[in-house]
Amino acid sequence: MKRFLLTTAAILAAGSAAAQDCADPIKVGVLHSLSGTMAISETTLKDTVEMLVDQQNEAGGLLGCEIEAAVVDPASDWPLFAEKARELLTVEEVDVIFGSWTSVSRKSALPVLEELNGLMFYPVQYEGEESSKNVFYTGAAPNQQAIPAVDYFLEELGIERFALLGTDYVYPRTTNNILEAYLGSNGVAADDIFVNYTPFGHSDWATIVSDVVAMGEEGRPVGVISTINGDANVGFYKELAAQGVSADDIPVIAFSVGEEELSGFDTSELVGHLAAWNYFQSAESEANEEFVAAWKARMGEDRVTNDPMEAHYIGFNMWVNAVEDAGTTDVDAVRDAMYGQEFPNLTGGTAVMLPNHHLAKPVLIGEITEDGQFDIVSQTEEVPGDAWTDHLPESAVLTSNWPDLGCGMYNTETESCVQIQSNY
Repeated sequence: MKRFLLTTAAILAAGSAAAQDCADPIKVGVLHSLSGTMAISETTLKDTVEMLVDQQNEAGGLLGCEIEAAVVDPASDWPLFAEKARELLTVEEVDVIFGSWTSVSRKSALPVLEELNGLMFYPVQYEGEESSKNVFYTGAAPNQQAIPAVDYFLEELGIERFALLGTDYVYPRTTNNILEAYLGSNGVAADDIFVNYTPFGHSDWATIVSDVVAMGEEGRPVGVISTINGDANVGFYKELAAQGVSADDIPVIAFSVGEEELSGFDTSELVGHLAAWNYFQSAESEANEEFVAAWKARMGEDRVTNDPMEAHYIGFNMWVNAVEDAGTTDVDAVRDAMYGQEFPNLTGGTAVMLPNHHLAKPVLIGEITEDGQFDIVSQTEEVPGDAWTDHLPESAVLTSNWPDLGCGMYNTETESCVQIQSNY
């Protein structure tokens, strides 16, 4: 009881001190593209962070302070992410950043975050092969999305030939390198794997879709693994429909198409195609009902939720709890308080922050329905996210454990920490 009273007194004193020091608000940086090819996906994430900030302020703020969102627009211009991250940290003097979608934009901002000891929460599925002490990765690693998607094609749909179609940047290329190795280990011949990359904003899909269709001419089942990002998806799915390709003929499982992207489609001809995420709006839980209702009340009844929104929801609330545990917004103290943080995810169960800065999250696979939502056809228990894949030899020997090893790229064979934080 004495210890409890002393702890309570300390917390009250810290809260009182914080309240007295709140001439300036706690500032949350928002680093998402509001224009350019990625605006179709990222604008919603800016809106999400602003909603979470408002909700926290309505609940009393943080450490007795109001929270304020500082929003910048890197405009789908990858080098501009570094410049805007620096602006947020040095001019706006934000305490944390929520942002980025593509891996090339994250990697652009990463040197600035590490130089200035900024902290960013990254909410989107990515290729793995990275663990920075300045980033918490709240989206899926390959073992929480790409590998389970391939397993679903192999085990549930009997797919024998694979078309790996992606936008030409680091996430699709690295993910597909992992998938090619994984498919090979599962007996899929190299001749049965077609890999193709297209630029951001690509619109002429006729030849590529024809090539995919031709893969099935000998009668063996063909499936598409899509790492196509941004508004290029519009042209891709339209071309599938134009060539009469249905999910029964050649199913597509996408890693960057969710409810927000589908809201701009005529989905009547996309029914049955798939996506792999850690969340869908159609998930049945009380927490999700409340989240969706709050979003629609704020943004309009026609607005939808999606997976990266849930990642920001989890990441923001974990950050709030870590700040409260640390009693400060200091980056080093908050980072230490983040390890082991738990927060209920919106699909049921609990997300946990791991020592490698990744979450343990469930994996969901959904089929597109005519109303632009997803019918969840598969859901796992929480899967711990891997910073380094087991399916590439150079990565299989690496591990990440920041609190115990102080290292995000530890070589278990040489028992040494590699200073370079990625394979690129």
